[in-house]
Amino acid sequence: MADPASDRRPASSRQPGVREVLLVAAIVVVAVLAAAALTAVLPRDAQAVVFHTPLLIGVLVLGTAIVLWRILRAPST
Repeated sequence: MADPASDRRPASSRQPGVREVLLVAAIVVVAVLAAAALTAVLPRDAQAVVFHTPLLIGVLVLGTAIVLWRILRAPST
C-alpha cells in the first residue's frame, strides 16, 4: 500500500510569502475604501441603485467567475 504522504507533491516555488500577502491585503483595503468614497460622492439616485439592487451580487458572481476561470486556465506543472 502506498504511503499517503509520499503521494503529495512538493510545495511549489510559486507560493506567496508574507510580503506578497500583505501587499495584496493592502491593495484590497485601498480598493474597498476607494469604492466607499466613490459611492459617497454619487448622487442619491445612483446611491439607491448601489444600495437597493442586487448590484453587489452581480459583482461577486462576476469576480468569482473570473477567479475560477484563471485557476482553470493556469498552466499545470
